[in-house]
Amino acid sequence: MLTRLRLFFTALLLCSVFTLAQTAPVITVDNGPNALVQERKHYVVLVSLDGFRYDYAKKYGATHLLALAKQGASAPDGMIPSYPSLTFPNHYTLVTGLYPEHHGIVANSFYDEQRKERYSYTDSKTNGDGTWYGGTPLWVLAEQQGMRSACFFWPGSEAAIRSVRPSYYLHFDNKFPDEERIDQVVAWLKLPEDKRPHLITLYYSNVDHAGHEHGPNSPQVAEAVKEVDSLIGKLHDRLDALHLPVDLIVLSDHGMAREEGPWINLDQYTDLSNFTTVGSLLYGNSETDVERAYEKLKAADSNFVVYRRAQMPSWLHYNSNPRAGDPIIVPKGAHAIRARGPEAGEQDHTPTMGMHGYDPRDVPEMKATFFAAGPDIRQGVTLKPFENVNVYPFIAKILELQAPPTDGSLNILSTALTDAAR
Repeated sequence: MLTRLRLFFTALLLCSVFTLAQTAPVITVDNGPNALVQERKHYVVLVSLDGFRYDYAKKYGATHLLALAKQGASAPDGMIPSYPSLTFPNHYTLVTGLYPEHHGIVANSFYDEQRKERYSYTDSKTNGDGTWYGGTPLWVLAEQQGMRSACFFWPGSEAAIRSVRPSYYLHFDNKFPDEERIDQVVAWLKLPEDKRPHLITLYYSNVDHAGHEHGPNSPQVAEAVKEVDSLIGKLHDRLDALHLPVDLIVLSDHGMAREEGPWINLDQYTDLSNFTTVGSLLYGNSETDVERAYEKLKAADSNFVVYRRAQMPSWLHYNSNPRAGDPIIVPKGAHAIRARGPEAGEQDHTPTMGMHGYDPRDVPEMKATFFAAGPDIRQGVTLKPFENVNVYPFIAKILELQAPPTDGSLNILSTALTDAAR
Protein backbone atom coordinates (compact mmCIF):
# COMPACT_ATOMS: atom_id res chain seq x y z
CA MET A 1 0.00 0.00 0.00
CA LEU A 2 2.83 2.41 0.90
CA THR A 3 4.51 1.64 -2.42
CA ARG A 4 1.29 2.46 -4.31
CA LEU A 5 0.87 5.73 -2.41
CA ARG A 6 4.44 6.70 -3.12
CA LEU A 7 3.99 6.01 -6.82
CA PHE A 8 0.76 8.01 -6.82
CA PHE A 9 2.32 11.09 -5.21
CA THR A 10 5.38 10.82 -7.44
CA ALA A 11 3.13 10.80 -10.51
CA LEU A 12 1.18 13.75 -9.11
CA LEU A 13 4.33 15.80 -8.59
CA LEU A 14 5.67 14.98 -12.04
CA CYS A 15 2.29 15.92 -13.48
CA SER A 16 2.43 19.33 -11.79
CA VAL A 17 5.90 19.96 -13.22
CA PHE A 18 4.67 18.90 -16.66
CA THR A 19 1.69 21.25 -16.36
CA LEU A 20 4.01 24.16 -15.62
CA ALA A 21 6.07 23.12 -18.60
CA GLN A 22 3.13 23.82 -20.88
CA THR A 23 3.61 27.58 -20.45
CA ALA A 24 7.34 27.45 -21.19
CA PRO A 25 8.74 24.00 -21.85
CA VAL A 26 11.17 22.74 -19.27
CA ILE A 27 13.76 20.56 -20.97
CA THR A 28 14.57 17.48 -18.92
CA VAL A 29 17.92 15.77 -19.46
CA ASP A 30 18.30 12.18 -18.31
CA ASN A 31 21.35 12.58 -16.11
CA GLY A 32 20.15 9.80 -13.82
CA PRO A 33 18.98 10.12 -10.21
CA ASN A 34 20.76 11.97 -7.44
CA ALA A 35 23.53 9.86 -5.99
CA LEU A 36 22.54 8.70 -2.51
CA VAL A 37 25.36 10.73 -0.97
CA GLN A 38 23.94 13.87 -2.63
CA GLU A 39 20.35 13.40 -1.46
CA ARG A 40 21.27 14.27 2.13
CA LYS A 41 22.89 17.58 1.17
CA HIS A 42 21.42 21.06 1.38
CA TYR A 43 19.96 23.14 -1.46
CA VAL A 44 20.97 26.44 -3.05
CA VAL A 45 18.60 28.72 -4.96
CA LEU A 46 20.75 31.29 -6.76
CA VAL A 47 18.80 34.33 -7.97
CA SER A 48 20.21 36.99 -10.29
CA LEU A 49 18.60 40.43 -10.41
CA ASP A 50 20.22 41.78 -13.57
CA GLY A 51 21.46 45.36 -13.22
CA PHE A 52 20.54 45.65 -9.51
CA ARG A 53 23.07 48.18 -8.26
CA TYR A 54 24.64 47.63 -4.85
CA ASP A 55 22.82 50.59 -3.26
CA TYR A 56 19.36 50.04 -4.76
CA ALA A 57 17.98 48.03 -1.82
CA LYS A 58 18.55 50.87 0.63
CA LYS A 59 17.96 53.67 -1.89
CA TYR A 60 14.55 52.36 -2.94
CA GLY A 61 13.46 50.60 0.26
CA ALA A 62 13.61 46.95 -0.78
CA THR A 63 12.13 45.66 2.48
CA HIS A 64 12.40 41.94 1.72
CA LEU A 65 16.03 42.13 0.65
CA LEU A 66 16.92 44.28 3.66
CA ALA A 67 15.20 41.72 5.89
CA LEU A 68 17.22 38.99 4.16
CA ALA A 69 20.38 40.92 5.08
CA LYS A 70 19.42 40.83 8.77
CA GLN A 71 18.69 37.10 8.57
CA GLY A 72 21.96 36.29 6.86
CA ALA A 73 24.86 37.98 5.07
CA SER A 74 25.05 40.98 2.75
CA ALA A 75 27.55 43.30 1.08
CA PRO A 76 26.05 46.79 1.61
CA ASP A 77 29.01 48.46 -0.10
CA GLY A 78 28.78 46.13 -3.05
CA MET A 79 30.19 43.10 -4.82
CA ILE A 80 32.82 43.97 -7.43
CA PRO A 81 32.00 42.72 -10.93
CA SER A 82 34.66 41.49 -13.31
CA TYR A 83 35.72 43.65 -16.24
CA PRO A 84 33.89 44.36 -18.45
CA SER A 85 30.85 44.83 -16.20
CA LEU A 86 28.46 43.29 -18.73
CA THR A 87 25.72 40.69 -18.36
CA PHE A 88 27.10 37.55 -20.00
CA PRO A 89 30.73 37.82 -18.83
CA ASN A 90 29.69 38.39 -15.21
CA HIS A 91 26.90 35.83 -15.03
CA TYR A 92 29.35 33.27 -16.32
CA THR A 93 32.05 34.44 -13.89
CA LEU A 94 29.61 33.99 -10.99
CA VAL A 95 29.07 30.32 -11.85
CA THR A 96 32.67 29.46 -12.82
CA GLY A 97 34.81 31.53 -10.46
CA LEU A 98 36.91 32.63 -13.44
CA TYR A 99 37.61 36.08 -14.82
CA PRO A 100 36.25 36.60 -18.35
CA GLU A 101 39.74 36.36 -19.85
CA HIS A 102 39.95 32.83 -18.44
CA HIS A 103 36.44 31.50 -19.15
CA GLY A 104 36.34 33.07 -22.61
CA ILE A 105 33.08 35.05 -22.54
CA VAL A 106 34.92 38.37 -22.72
CA ALA A 107 31.89 40.48 -23.69
CA ASN A 108 28.23 40.05 -24.57
CA SER A 109 29.36 39.81 -28.19
CA PHE A 110 32.87 39.33 -29.55
CA TYR A 111 34.95 37.77 -32.34
CA ASP A 112 37.20 34.72 -32.22
CA GLU A 113 40.01 35.06 -34.75
CA GLN A 114 40.93 31.37 -34.65
CA ARG A 115 37.36 30.20 -35.23
CA LYS A 116 36.64 33.07 -37.65
CA GLU A 117 33.29 33.40 -35.90
CA ARG A 118 31.36 35.90 -33.84
CA TYR A 119 29.74 35.02 -30.54
CA SER A 120 26.58 36.92 -29.67
CA TYR A 121 24.48 36.64 -26.54
CA THR A 122 21.35 37.12 -28.68
CA ASP A 123 22.24 34.35 -31.15
CA SER A 124 20.93 30.98 -29.97
CA LYS A 125 23.38 29.22 -32.29
CA THR A 126 26.42 30.62 -30.47
CA ASN A 127 25.11 31.08 -26.93
CA GLY A 128 23.86 27.48 -27.04
CA ASP A 129 27.19 26.10 -28.30
CA GLY A 130 29.21 24.71 -25.40
CA THR A 131 32.51 24.95 -27.25
CA TRP A 132 32.56 28.72 -26.65
CA TYR A 133 32.57 28.31 -22.86
CA GLY A 134 35.55 27.56 -20.64
CA GLY A 135 35.56 26.57 -17.00
CA THR A 136 33.20 24.26 -15.14
CA PRO A 137 29.88 25.96 -14.33
CA LEU A 138 28.29 25.07 -11.00
CA TRP A 139 25.56 23.00 -12.65
CA VAL A 140 28.16 21.01 -14.58
CA LEU A 141 30.19 20.53 -11.40
CA ALA A 142 27.07 19.26 -9.62
CA GLU A 143 26.03 16.90 -12.41
CA GLN A 144 29.56 15.48 -12.70
CA GLN A 145 29.38 14.54 -9.02
CA GLY A 146 25.94 12.95 -9.17
CA MET A 147 23.91 15.94 -7.98
CA ARG A 148 20.93 17.11 -10.02
CA SER A 149 20.66 20.78 -11.02
CA ALA A 150 18.10 23.09 -12.65
CA CYS A 151 18.52 26.41 -14.46
CA PHE A 152 15.65 28.83 -14.91
CA PHE A 153 17.64 31.03 -17.28
CA TRP A 154 21.35 31.73 -16.87
CA PRO A 155 23.97 32.56 -19.49
CA GLY A 156 25.53 29.29 -20.62
CA SER A 157 22.80 27.05 -19.22
CA GLU A 158 21.37 26.23 -22.67
CA ALA A 159 24.70 24.80 -23.85
CA ALA A 160 26.29 21.40 -23.33
CA ILE A 161 29.46 22.53 -21.57
CA ARG A 162 32.03 19.76 -21.17
CA SER A 163 29.28 17.65 -22.78
CA VAL A 164 27.07 18.19 -19.71
CA ARG A 165 23.73 19.97 -19.34
CA PRO A 166 21.68 20.68 -16.22
CA SER A 167 19.02 18.06 -15.51
CA TYR A 168 16.33 20.71 -16.03
CA TYR A 169 16.61 23.94 -18.01
CA LEU A 170 14.62 26.31 -20.22
CA HIS A 171 15.38 28.27 -23.35
CA PHE A 172 15.44 31.96 -22.53
CA ASP A 173 12.08 33.70 -22.82
CA ASN A 174 11.91 37.04 -21.04
CA LYS A 175 8.12 37.07 -21.41
CA PHE A 176 7.78 34.15 -19.01
CA PRO A 177 5.61 35.52 -16.15
CA ASP A 178 7.62 36.51 -13.10
CA GLU A 179 5.59 34.68 -10.47
CA GLU A 180 5.35 31.52 -12.56
CA ARG A 181 9.14 31.33 -12.43
CA ILE A 182 8.80 30.97 -8.67
CA ASP A 183 6.13 28.30 -9.20
CA GLN A 184 8.61 26.30 -11.25
CA VAL A 185 11.38 26.60 -8.67
CA VAL A 186 9.01 25.34 -5.97
CA ALA A 187 7.81 22.52 -8.23
CA TRP A 188 11.39 21.37 -8.74
CA LEU A 189 11.93 21.33 -4.98
CA LYS A 190 8.79 19.22 -4.54
CA LEU A 191 10.10 16.47 -6.79
CA PRO A 192 11.01 13.11 -5.21
CA GLU A 193 14.43 13.18 -3.58
CA ASP A 194 16.11 11.19 -6.34
CA LYS A 195 14.95 13.69 -8.99
CA ARG A 196 15.08 16.90 -6.93
CA PRO A 197 17.73 19.46 -7.97
CA HIS A 198 20.00 20.73 -5.21
CA LEU A 199 21.23 23.70 -7.24
CA ILE A 200 18.66 25.97 -8.90
CA THR A 201 19.31 29.23 -10.74
CA LEU A 202 16.69 31.91 -11.35
CA TYR A 203 16.91 35.15 -13.32
CA TYR A 204 15.04 38.47 -13.53
CA SER A 205 15.90 41.37 -15.85
CA ASN A 206 13.27 43.93 -14.74
CA VAL A 207 15.70 46.30 -13.04
CA ASP A 208 18.28 46.23 -15.84
CA HIS A 209 15.69 47.09 -18.48
CA ALA A 210 14.35 50.01 -16.44
CA GLY A 211 17.87 51.26 -15.75
CA HIS A 212 18.87 51.29 -19.41
CA GLU A 213 15.71 52.97 -20.60
CA HIS A 214 15.14 55.51 -17.83
CA GLY A 215 18.37 55.78 -15.86
CA PRO A 216 19.32 54.56 -12.37
CA ASN A 217 17.67 57.47 -10.53
CA SER A 218 14.29 57.18 -12.25
CA PRO A 219 10.86 56.35 -10.79
CA GLN A 220 10.78 53.41 -13.20
CA VAL A 221 13.85 51.86 -11.58
CA ALA A 222 12.33 52.45 -8.15
CA GLU A 223 9.22 50.58 -9.29
CA ALA A 224 11.26 47.74 -10.82
CA VAL A 225 13.21 47.37 -7.57
CA LYS A 226 9.95 47.08 -5.64
CA GLU A 227 8.68 44.48 -8.14
CA VAL A 228 11.67 42.18 -7.79
CA ASP A 229 11.83 42.76 -4.04
CA SER A 230 8.23 41.56 -3.78
CA LEU A 231 9.15 38.50 -5.85
CA ILE A 232 12.06 37.72 -3.54
CA GLY A 233 9.70 38.00 -0.56
CA LYS A 234 7.26 35.55 -2.13
CA LEU A 235 10.05 33.16 -3.09
CA HIS A 236 11.48 33.28 0.42
CA ASP A 237 8.11 32.54 2.01
CA ARG A 238 7.45 29.61 -0.30
CA LEU A 239 10.89 28.16 0.28
CA ASP A 240 10.32 28.38 4.04
CA ALA A 241 7.03 26.53 3.65
CA LEU A 242 8.84 23.56 2.09
CA HIS A 243 10.75 22.88 5.33
CA LEU A 244 13.86 21.99 3.36
CA PRO A 245 17.42 23.16 4.14
CA VAL A 246 17.54 25.79 1.37
CA ASP A 247 20.09 28.59 1.19
CA LEU A 248 18.79 31.56 -0.81
CA ILE A 249 21.45 33.68 -2.52
CA VAL A 250 20.33 36.85 -4.28
CA LEU A 251 22.88 38.82 -6.26
CA SER A 252 23.42 40.75 -9.47
CA ASP A 253 25.86 40.84 -12.34
CA HIS A 254 26.62 44.57 -12.32
CA GLY A 255 25.22 47.96 -11.42
CA MET A 256 24.13 50.90 -13.56
CA ALA A 257 25.36 54.45 -14.18
CA ARG A 258 23.78 57.39 -15.93
CA GLU A 259 25.37 57.65 -19.35
CA GLU A 260 27.68 60.62 -19.83
CA GLY A 261 27.35 62.35 -23.18
CA PRO A 262 26.83 60.97 -26.71
CA TRP A 263 28.40 57.86 -28.22
CA ILE A 264 32.14 57.98 -28.85
CA ASN A 265 32.88 56.57 -32.32
CA LEU A 266 36.42 55.23 -32.62
CA ASP A 267 36.43 55.49 -36.42
CA GLN A 268 36.49 59.27 -35.97
CA TYR A 269 40.08 58.94 -34.76
CA THR A 270 41.55 56.15 -36.89
CA ASP A 271 40.92 54.16 -40.04
CA LEU A 272 39.29 50.84 -39.10
CA SER A 273 38.80 49.53 -42.64
CA ASN A 274 41.29 46.71 -41.98
CA PHE A 275 39.63 45.73 -38.71
CA THR A 276 36.86 43.37 -37.74
CA THR A 277 34.84 45.19 -35.10
CA VAL A 278 32.22 44.06 -32.58
CA GLY A 279 30.86 46.86 -30.42
CA SER A 280 34.00 48.62 -29.18
CA LEU A 281 36.23 45.56 -29.68
CA LEU A 282 38.87 45.80 -32.43
CA TYR A 283 40.50 42.90 -34.30
CA GLY A 284 43.20 44.01 -36.75
CA ASN A 285 44.31 42.15 -39.86
CA SER A 286 48.01 42.73 -39.12
CA GLU A 287 50.37 43.93 -36.39
CA THR A 288 51.02 47.04 -38.49
CA ASP A 289 47.30 47.89 -38.54
CA VAL A 290 46.99 47.27 -34.81
CA GLU A 291 49.98 49.44 -33.88
CA ARG A 292 48.88 52.26 -36.21
CA ALA A 293 45.38 52.29 -34.69
CA TYR A 294 46.85 52.20 -31.19
CA GLU A 295 49.03 55.26 -31.83
CA LYS A 296 46.16 57.20 -33.42
CA LEU A 297 43.74 56.40 -30.61
CA LYS A 298 46.36 57.15 -27.96
CA ALA A 299 46.77 60.62 -29.44
CA ALA A 300 43.03 61.28 -29.38
CA ASP A 301 41.82 63.75 -26.78
CA SER A 302 38.73 61.85 -25.75
CA ASN A 303 37.05 60.14 -22.81
CA PHE A 304 38.87 56.83 -23.07
CA VAL A 305 42.25 55.22 -22.50
CA VAL A 306 43.75 52.87 -25.07
CA TYR A 307 46.04 49.91 -24.30
CA ARG A 308 47.76 47.22 -26.26
CA ARG A 309 46.22 44.04 -24.88
CA ALA A 310 49.44 42.86 -23.22
CA GLN A 311 49.71 46.22 -21.44
CA MET A 312 46.26 46.17 -19.86
CA PRO A 313 46.32 47.01 -16.12
CA SER A 314 46.64 43.87 -14.04
CA TRP A 315 43.60 44.69 -11.91
CA LEU A 316 41.33 44.37 -14.93
CA HIS A 317 42.38 40.73 -15.57
CA TYR A 318 41.85 41.31 -19.28
CA ASN A 319 45.22 40.95 -21.00
CA SER A 320 45.56 37.29 -22.00
CA ASN A 321 42.60 36.39 -24.21
CA PRO A 322 42.72 37.28 -27.94
CA ARG A 323 38.91 37.42 -27.97
CA ALA A 324 39.21 40.79 -26.18
CA GLY A 325 40.81 42.28 -29.31
CA ASP A 326 43.82 44.59 -29.66
CA PRO A 327 44.12 47.48 -28.98
CA ILE A 328 41.61 47.65 -26.12
CA ILE A 329 39.62 50.76 -25.27
CA VAL A 330 38.70 51.49 -21.64
CA PRO A 331 36.23 54.35 -21.10
CA LYS A 332 36.93 57.18 -18.67
CA GLY A 333 33.76 57.44 -16.66
CA ALA A 334 30.39 56.30 -17.96
CA HIS A 335 30.92 57.00 -21.66
CA ALA A 336 29.46 54.67 -24.28
CA ILE A 337 31.99 53.66 -26.93
CA ARG A 338 31.64 51.85 -30.23
CA ALA A 339 34.06 51.16 -33.04
CA ARG A 340 31.99 52.63 -35.84
CA GLY A 341 29.40 55.35 -36.05
CA PRO A 342 26.37 55.04 -38.34
CA GLU A 343 26.87 55.05 -42.10
CA ALA A 344 25.58 58.01 -44.10
CA GLY A 345 21.80 57.83 -44.12
CA GLU A 346 21.77 55.07 -41.50
CA GLN A 347 19.62 55.66 -38.43
CA ASP A 348 21.66 55.95 -35.26
CA HIS A 349 21.01 53.97 -32.09
CA THR A 350 18.71 55.66 -29.62
CA PRO A 351 20.79 56.86 -26.66
CA THR A 352 20.09 55.11 -23.37
CA MET A 353 19.74 56.80 -20.01
CA GLY A 354 21.67 54.13 -18.14
CA MET A 355 24.72 52.08 -19.08
CA HIS A 356 27.23 49.62 -17.65
CA GLY A 357 30.35 47.78 -18.79
CA TYR A 358 32.84 50.12 -17.12
CA ASP A 359 35.77 49.58 -14.78
CA PRO A 360 34.16 49.38 -11.30
CA ARG A 361 37.21 51.08 -9.78
CA ASP A 362 36.64 54.09 -12.01
CA VAL A 363 32.82 53.96 -11.96
CA PRO A 364 31.71 52.65 -8.53
CA GLU A 365 28.10 52.55 -9.72
CA MET A 366 29.09 49.32 -11.48
CA LYS A 367 29.18 47.45 -8.17
CA ALA A 368 26.65 44.64 -7.83
CA THR A 369 24.50 43.46 -4.93
CA PHE A 370 24.78 40.38 -2.71
CA PHE A 371 22.47 38.82 -0.11
CA ALA A 372 22.46 35.30 1.33
CA ALA A 373 20.38 33.61 4.02
CA GLY A 374 19.63 30.05 5.05
CA PRO A 375 20.77 27.23 7.32
CA ASP A 376 24.41 27.50 6.21
CA ILE A 377 24.65 31.30 6.49
CA ARG A 378 25.55 33.14 9.68
CA GLN A 379 23.07 35.78 10.78
CA GLY A 380 23.81 39.49 10.52
CA VAL A 381 27.13 39.25 8.65
CA THR A 382 28.27 42.41 6.86
CA LEU A 383 30.77 41.68 4.11
CA LYS A 384 33.31 44.15 2.79
CA PRO A 385 33.35 44.62 -1.02
CA PHE A 386 34.64 41.46 -2.69
CA GLU A 387 35.20 40.27 -6.24
CA ASN A 388 32.48 38.12 -7.76
CA VAL A 389 34.93 35.31 -8.63
CA ASN A 390 34.60 34.31 -4.96
CA VAL A 391 30.94 33.29 -5.22
CA TYR A 392 31.76 30.00 -6.96
CA PRO A 393 33.83 28.38 -4.19
CA PHE A 394 31.30 29.69 -1.64
CA ILE A 395 28.39 27.87 -3.30
CA ALA A 396 30.47 24.77 -4.00
CA LYS A 397 31.29 24.60 -0.29
CA ILE A 398 27.62 24.86 0.74
CA LEU A 399 26.77 22.00 -1.65
CA GLU A 400 29.83 20.03 -0.50
CA LEU A 401 31.11 19.72 -4.05
CA GLN A 402 34.76 19.22 -4.91
CA ALA A 403 35.62 22.34 -6.90
CA PRO A 404 38.51 22.82 -9.34
CA PRO A 405 41.02 25.65 -8.87
CA THR A 406 39.57 29.02 -9.89
CA ASP A 407 40.39 32.72 -9.68
CA GLY A 408 38.34 32.94 -6.48
CA SER A 409 39.01 31.85 -2.92
CA LEU A 410 36.74 30.36 -0.27
CA ASN A 411 38.60 32.42 2.33
CA ILE A 412 36.91 35.61 1.14
CA LEU A 413 33.36 34.55 2.01
CA SER A 414 34.02 31.89 4.63
CA THR A 415 33.05 34.34 7.40
CA ALA A 416 29.48 34.22 6.05
CA LEU A 417 29.26 30.45 6.63
CA THR A 418 28.16 28.83 9.85
CA ASP A 419 30.72 26.76 11.73
CA ALA A 420 28.94 23.58 10.61
CA ALA A 421 29.14 24.61 6.94
CA ARG A 422 32.83 25.52 6.90
